Amino acid sequence: MRTPDRDAEDDYEDYGDDEDRDTLTDVPGGVRLQKVLAEAGIGSRRHCEELIGAGRVEVDGQTVRRFGARVDPEHQVIKVDGKRIPAKPGLVYLAFNKPPKVLTAMSDDRGRKTVTDYLGDRSERLFHIGRLDYDTEGLMLLTNDGELAHRLAHPSFEVAKTYLAEVTGPVPKDLGRRLQAGIELDDGIATADRFRVIDRSGNRTLVEITLHEGRKHIVRRMLAAAGHPVSRLVRTDVGPIRLGNLKPGVSRDLTTREIGELYAAVGL
Repeated sequence: MRTPDRDAEDDYEDYGDDEDRDTLTDVPGGVRLQKVLAEAGIGSRRHCEELIGAGRVEVDGQTVRRFGARVDPEHQVIKVDGKRIPAKPGLVYLAFNKPPKVLTAMSDDRGRKTVTDYLGDRSERLFHIGRLDYDTEGLMLLTNDGELAHRLAHPSFEVAKTYLAEVTGPVPKDLGRRLQAGIELDDGIATADRFRVIDRSGNRTLVEITLHEGRKHIVRRMLAAAGHPVSRLVRTDVGPIRLGNLKPGVSRDLTTREIGELYAAVGL
């Protein structure tokens, strides 16, 4: 864990006008607020100073206008425009496009490919947010931010996930209504939040389904129970994060804005 360090190149304290003073207590040996913002990817230090001066930055719920404010990014909650930023050093947030026939696991004693095989040599212990079964492909989130991972995975926060499913058709007009009303499964009723038909081709139909449940094989089981088995399933969205044009087997770092949106989605 990194100990907050002083920024030796900036020894002045810029407090601005008296009316702009706040009551935030500086952390002894802390890091200058504009430096924390810049290292979190908010922008250049000059831009970060402008954000601070405009009253758009909060530390532990208090607006801070001092460029010289010293904070502890390990423990304090810092927000820009009301959204939390990933200020704690060493945190990793990844979007990964899982190919089919890949295990959502760090290793496999049967020698099958796992997510780890695609992430390179990483020393961090990463949590999977929203596991995908062996045959399902698409968006997975991985992070070593334990608090965020726990909340995103917990059903009480109802983080929506969206899938594209290729099913045997034709699909009746009332399928969406049935799914949204609830489908009886062996372990209880499962309900879709949204449903729409994307495309029809012969005896195949491409549908989009959104739900916030996380039970095992939930989408496949719902559509099978409705009489339309899934032949291909791709997750395209997890909360505010979209798969976009990320290629199969490739990961990318989430942007600071995306991370802030994830924090907001689970009340952090």
